[in-house]
Amino acid sequence: MEKKNLKQRKLIFDQEGLELLAKRLKEIRAEKGLSQEELAYRSEITLSQIARIETVRINPTVSTIFKIARTLEVSLSEIFNFELHSHREK
Repeated sequence: MEKKNLKQRKLIFDQEGLELLAKRLKEIRAEKGLSQEELAYRSEITLSQIARIETVRINPTVSTIFKIARTLEVSLSEIFNFELHSHREK
């Protein structure tokens, strides 16, 4: 890979996927009867970060999702229980 190609890399922000993830996290959190504040406290993640994940303002790291899954006591497959549309379907 040439050096100049490195400068052209873009951050990946999959709006649809992050919206579906946010919706699913809110659903699970509600099912567990937890507020954003309680989830933040239990997971040791800041309230602002939980809010930004649920409002699709940030792209959470995989480690953050792992921590949330452990806190909510759910499997990753439960968190990612949604379907992405293919690019062709849009």
